[in-house]
Amino acid sequence: MKKVLNLTLAALLSLCSANVFAQKYGQINFDEIIQLMPEMDSVNTKYQAAAQDYSEQLESIQVELNNKAYDYQKNAATMSDGVKQLKEKEIQDLRNRQQEFYQVAQQELAKVENDLMAPLVEKATEAIKKYCKANGIIAVFQAGSMVYLDDTAVPDITAKIKPELGIKPDAKLPQQQ
Repeated sequence: MKKVLNLTLAALLSLCSANVFAQKYGQINFDEIIQLMPEMDSVNTKYQAAAQDYSEQLESIQVELNNKAYDYQKNAATMSDGVKQLKEKEIQDLRNRQQEFYQVAQQELAKVENDLMAPLVEKATEAIKKYCKANGIIAVFQAGSMVYLDDTAVPDITAKIKPELGIKPDAKLPQQQ
């Protein structure tokens, strides 16, 4: 009786451990998926338009600064000390305004990028979840972010997710030089 119980317990444990090892995992290149999504062209266009607006405003401040600095250098010899100090302060204030504008522009552009990318990230995440649930995958790892990953044991599902997002399965990012 004890022997049968031990054999039953051993069989049960081996089934449980076999089930744990039978779990399916996958890896994905999430950045590639996002960059290849058809909506990315619109995101890039909108981001570039916002960046261009900030660039033009920054250039306008730079032109004003250059004009004031040139005017100061040209006329400094004939200015009284009081006028010189006033002009120097004006130039310094404009430099400070330029730096502040640059910082605000960087923050605003980061917010614009996040706002534009959020729907793409959500759409891609949902497609990955849908594929994983349909195929019994319990975990997906970001390709390239693991210290070690056996590519033969953890298949790359990037190409399988692409069609769900309107991307050709064999589409690749252009090689950067």
